[in-house]
Amino acid sequence: MADALTAREAVALVADVFEERPPATAEDASGDGPLRWAGYARARARAAARTGERESVVWGTADIGGLRAVLVSFEFRFLGGSLGQRAGDLLEEAYAHARAARLPLVSLVATGGSRMQEGMVALGQLQRVARASALIRAAGLPQLAVLRDPTTGGGWATLGAGADVVLALPGAQVGFAGSRVRPPDADPSAYTAEGQLAAGHVDAIVPGDRLRPALSLWLRLLTGGTVQPVPGGAPVPPPAALDGAYGTAATGWEAVRRARATHRPRAGAYLDAWFDERADLHGDRCGGSDPGMICGFGLRKGRVVAYAAQAGTATRPAGYRTAARLIRLADRLGIPVLTLVDTPGAANDAEAERAGAGAAIADVFAAVASVRVPVTTLVIGEGGSGGALALAAPGNTWVTPDSYFSVIAPELAAAILKRDPSETPATADQLRLRPRDLVELGVVRGIVARAE
Repeated sequence: MADALTAREAVALVADVFEERPPATAEDASGDGPLRWAGYARARARAAARTGERESVVWGTADIGGLRAVLVSFEFRFLGGSLGQRAGDLLEEAYAHARAARLPLVSLVATGGSRMQEGMVALGQLQRVARASALIRAAGLPQLAVLRDPTTGGGWATLGAGADVVLALPGAQVGFAGSRVRPPDADPSAYTAEGQLAAGHVDAIVPGDRLRPALSLWLRLLTGGTVQPVPGGAPVPPPAALDGAYGTAATGWEAVRRARATHRPRAGAYLDAWFDERADLHGDRCGGSDPGMICGFGLRKGRVVAYAAQAGTATRPAGYRTAARLIRLADRLGIPVLTLVDTPGAANDAEAERAGAGAAIADVFAAVASVRVPVTTLVIGEGGSGGALALAAPGNTWVTPDSYFSVIAPELAAAILKRDPSETPATADQLRLRPRDLVELGVVRGIVARAE
């Protein structure tokens, strides 16, 4: 096993202080349980003697990097960290306390799933956990999960995959199907933390010695820490143009060529320059990820800001779904959003169509249109058609001097109009896609100045 930690060792790995909460409900005295499973009572007694725990779940309040949270930890040595009615009681108490105390909830998960000795009564605990998790979301509180080894079955499908941010220890076994119930020819890599990261279901793999600072940073970013919100929820100002940005383009085609220049500053440079510290989300939670879309949360002069930034490539459906996930999470937590637009357009290959490009782009349009938090957009390079517009804030979009925004690429426009390729530069002028044109047309608010 990649993680042989007990529940309390896992707690000690991440928490500076931990105050265990005593169970609010009486001890289970139902003998062999609701199914009258012969030997179940003896199995629980042996598990208790072996682990020193009364159940597979321990919870309490914790100090993690100076921030308070409700912390849940699973004891895998207690009947495989399985979920039964008693464990469900403890989890429901933990979630209820998080809501009452207005604290984020952190789960250190290591479980084999539902406890078969309690049958459907055990399986029904997943509905209790799902309901408690939904109430946490409705209260605007963040949930974080750390996947230990193993995290399988209902524990993965509720506390793990249902969290807002999912971290995993290296080498952890992660999957809905446990090791003994998978098809014999199944690819084992699909059931690992690394496999789940590649599929867009995990945000980061974090070694044990880096887990406490990683959780501390995420808690500060998702709760705002001690940072006071800006009165009235004012939108963040757009970043300044970085060194390397050109001056005003004389023609439309010149604007396009400048935006496509390989040495032009890209999203990563803008995010690193603008934020004091930040952490990326990863993946769309639907089986995909797109390195051309960088999403996460950062601190800018004491204010937490969410970001979704295109990195200059054709954005794939997974990228749009990741952006929509980020924007909706920021809205739920009351965090303003910054989007950086830089794409020649949405990916239009057959694979992108099969992956639902249209639906994914529509989802981002809907997310931007429906959020209550302010959104600020800066076009830092190419603004290619609807694939770029999906991330643009209506009424609060800005451009850098080395950018353009167009209904269509000039080459494609010339082809549709059956013009000779030599007419592409003239077509670019007709499209009025330069930064100054966009300001005059009222499409953007202004051209940002260079950073001092």
